[in-house]
Amino acid sequence: MSNASLTQTLRNLRYVPVIELDNAANAVPLAEALVAGGIGAIEVTLRTKAGLDGIAQIIKANVPILCGAGTVINEKQAQEVSSAGAKFAVSPGYTAALGEKCRAIGLALIPGAVTPSEVMTLLDAGYEALKFFPASTYGGIGWLKAIRGPLPQAQFMATGGIKDDDMPSYWQQPNLLAVGSSSVASAELIRARAWDEITARARAVMARAAGVGR
Repeated sequence: MSNASLTQTLRNLRYVPVIELDNAANAVPLAEALVAGGIGAIEVTLRTKAGLDGIAQIIKANVPILCGAGTVINEKQAQEVSSAGAKFAVSPGYTAALGEKCRAIGLALIPGAVTPSEVMTLLDAGYEALKFFPASTYGGIGWLKAIRGPLPQAQFMATGGIKDDDMPSYWQQPNLLAVGSSSVASAELIRARAWDEITARARAVMARAAGVGR
């Protein structure tokens, strides 16, 4: 998947659940529950040991969802998630080594940036879709509005401390591609295998997203 294609996909989807797996056996039923609720993409983080195996299982099961990997911070992890079948990687920041590795293996990357200099550096490196994390700590909606003035070409996937009630305000921002959060499929809900509840939450979020214009 190219970076340009990923940018457009995220803009169309508007919401991407950020997933933390304790048990890889839950990966496929979780992905299926999210698909049933209208979710089109998922970010499985590498914060736990089960994350990588969970990605591989989702890909192997051919669940119709765009599966990406989160918290990818080095070349080794980029290679691992690509080998597992992930279609994109998300990083809280950026290093030249990580960028070069992802380009070499054809893995779309959403690198993180929270200062004008970081955004400019990534735009110059050819990235348009950037991660804004942790959004709530760095000013949230106000930051997106402010950065759009001098750098309107930068587009962001915002994650980190975003509450459900805040999402409509994010979706209204022209430079917002998608919101990411764990509220639809929290670690607790996944551990409880509460698939019906996760599907219901997914439907509710996607309905709200569809009702908010920019």
